Amino acid sequence: MPELGLALPFWLTVLIWLARIIVLVFICTLLAWLGIRALDALTPHIHERQRIGESPIATGLFIAGFFILVGLVIHGAATAYTAIGGSIVGYIFDFRTWGLAAISFAISLGIGIALLRIVDKLTPKIPFISINKSPVAVGIYVFGYLIFFGLILHAALTTPF
Repeated sequence: MPELGLALPFWLTVLIWLARIIVLVFICTLLAWLGIRALDALTPHIHERQRIGESPIATGLFIAGFFILVGLVIHGAATAYTAIGGSIVGYIFDFRTWGLAAISFAISLGIGIALLRIVDKLTPKIPFISINKSPVAVGIYVFGYLIFFGLILHAALTTPF
């Protein structure tokens, strides 16, 4: 198996680097989709996917949050610390980084939902369930979650393990 390093032409090294970024973006996008599905399950009183589709503004906010998430993932994947000199396949399919992203997904989802419920209980005069009355409010809620999750994934991708 060829190794990634100075022996390869620059253009080939760049293509391998781009392949790694693309693979990480697809994995993190899948995690973001799972996160939205999990939000539906963990916050049954807020119907995220249904409500967002009812308003073009909410849909726009969702798409904007998604683009910010993907931008954070691309930046994290492009600037991540990586070991040069190993196999090309091991570089592109770095299961340690994938595992760290998956663990970060689970932890961020758990922390996010726990903090949401704690803050909801600590602020009884601000009824969080009322966001379900407006698709735009739900869009802003999911927009914030996507940025939160993008920052978590960015940190996971750039952690020097």
